[in-house]
Amino acid sequence: MSTPYKTVTSAGPEAPWLTLVHGMTQDHRVFSSQVHAFREKYRILLIDLPGHGLATSVPGPYGHLEMMGHVRRALDHAAIGPTHFWATHTGTAVGLLLAIREPQRFRSLILEGAVVSGAVMPYISKTLTQASQTAKKNGITAAIRDIFYAADWYAVMRSHPDQCRAREHYDILADFAGAPWIEEHEAEPAYISDEDLRHLTVPTLVYNGQFDLDDFVQTAQKLQQLLPVVERTTIANAGGFPAWEYPQPVNQAVGEFLRQQQLHSPIGLTLS
Repeated sequence: MSTPYKTVTSAGPEAPWLTLVHGMTQDHRVFSSQVHAFREKYRILLIDLPGHGLATSVPGPYGHLEMMGHVRRALDHAAIGPTHFWATHTGTAVGLLLAIREPQRFRSLILEGAVVSGAVMPYISKTLTQASQTAKKNGITAAIRDIFYAADWYAVMRSHPDQCRAREHYDILADFAGAPWIEEHEAEPAYISDEDLRHLTVPTLVYNGQFDLDDFVQTAQKLQQLLPVVERTTIANAGGFPAWEYPQPVNQAVGEFLRQQQLHSPIGLTLS
């Protein structure tokens, strides 16, 4: 297979793995601050989802189950053992689907703006449907422009463009080729039940920005209620993309969570 991922292994061969997976319209560059912060303690695997970045040429359909299979193949191809898995938005849905099926692959889950496959997210569904319609009618560039300047999950970035690196983020979006928005083949339905979540024992950190959308906050509340081993936190001043907008407090929260996983790991097993 091709290699739709990058590795950063400056931490050395004994360091634990940290896998990072982006959301829709993004690519691995959205985790640039996290790579800088964690590269000395973790070997890092950055996976691009189908239709994005290094995986732009991967054909559809582009549903959550198809993306889960893509991530599974990337993990296998990279030949890494159990990994901490950090994702945002669509990447979180993919991670949850795989963790429910193959929990042995994961040391922990770190979920930003979590998405649960099959859950109703009215604003997200409406906004992405509009983006798809615009992409088919007026082109991908028009759809990206509309979603960045109108979607509520970019409100904090638009309000604080210098502090939240709005220009740099838009540059990432501008490279999105748009295949998932114009794909005509229907994806296989994906669904995660409450019972699935109750039985998922992988330690999980769920976080949102202070000004995140209700769809994402309600999903985080659901995960907090159902997952048996879960922590939840809110990042002050942030919106829909805390790890990009305000990376320092996010990295501190995640670093502490990972440290706690090490403290509670079985004797002789170093996790972080």
